[in-house]
Amino acid sequence: MARSAASASGGPRERDETRSADDDASLGEPTGPPALSVERLTKRFGEGDDAVTAVDDVSLTVERGSVVGLLGPNGAGKTTLIKCALGIVIPDAGSVRVFGNDVRDGRRAAYADVDAMLEGARNDYWRLTVRENLRYFATISGVDPDSVAARHDRLLDRLDLADKADTPVRELSRGMKQKVSLASVLAGGAELVFLDEPTLGLDVESARTLRAELRRLAVEEGLTIVVSSHDMTTIEAVCDRVVMLSNGRIVADDTVEALLGGTDRDVVRVASPDLDAETVAGLRESFDVRAVDRESRPPAVTVVAGGDRLYDLMDALRAAGVTVSDLRTVQPDLEDVFLERTGVAGDGGLGGASR
Repeated sequence: MARSAASASGGPRERDETRSADDDASLGEPTGPPALSVERLTKRFGEGDDAVTAVDDVSLTVERGSVVGLLGPNGAGKTTLIKCALGIVIPDAGSVRVFGNDVRDGRRAAYADVDAMLEGARNDYWRLTVRENLRYFATISGVDPDSVAARHDRLLDRLDLADKADTPVRELSRGMKQKVSLASVLAGGAELVFLDEPTLGLDVESARTLRAELRRLAVEEGLTIVVSSHDMTTIEAVCDRVVMLSNGRIVADDTVEALLGGTDRDVVRVASPDLDAETVAGLRESFDVRAVDRESRPPAVTVVAGGDRLYDLMDALRAAGVTVSDLRTVQPDLEDVFLERTGVAGDGGLGGASR
């Protein structure tokens, strides 16, 4: 778990826990500079012919109070981008501003209200109790833990950790440890947090609880969140905006609604035991075959076929001797957009890509 690069000088400061969501609402839209501004950021590893460009001329702005998701295949540059934004990795070119402060002018001022959870639950202090972890991480963030005790109680309650508050973290399940990591990041009242795979190791109910808490913190308390995850459900549920990276560059940056609205909606999924590689190859000659699922029983193919093209598809299947077991329309989701924009695909074993 990466922590803010600096804590306040002059001893722990007190957080004002008396400000309410109504107070924030009365202020209207967020004022002041963005929470995060990345300009033309580039980071390479290695030298010469062996050099790898992990982040390639990336510019990104995160407004205060927003939740922005980072998506990309392994090696796309997500983690490097986050570490550059946090000052953990020094970029080769470009600039990073946090709440208007250029990190090159002073890390202490820039990161005073920033925290992050990287690498899941491995960096909490397992010998300490849950509550002791929250107090400790609030302290190293430069905050008097007594001034945020009410905040800690709310976090423990909302993340279903209240009954384990006085239990050493080492005695908790993996999912519980993950929630303690999240609570520790939020313990000091940071205004900008980075979360890397926050639902890793959580069961379905715990993941749902965590997503609800992240949305509440953004809406009611104005917390700004940058979240990187392979969990499409989490990204789609909590993010106002999604940034997709591939090969170190941004390939999409928009709201979830806009990204979904740009996908094909005339897509059908056909399942049949008669689907084989030869049949699929024939379909590809006349139709846009989006995916082939050889793992399903029976096998299935996903095809763009709206309007009269659906009748053409049925005729082609009949001519190929395919008896349809199941036919249904496919509603596009964020995974569809992700696969389309990043070009990530695998061999479905029937002559096409599978998901």
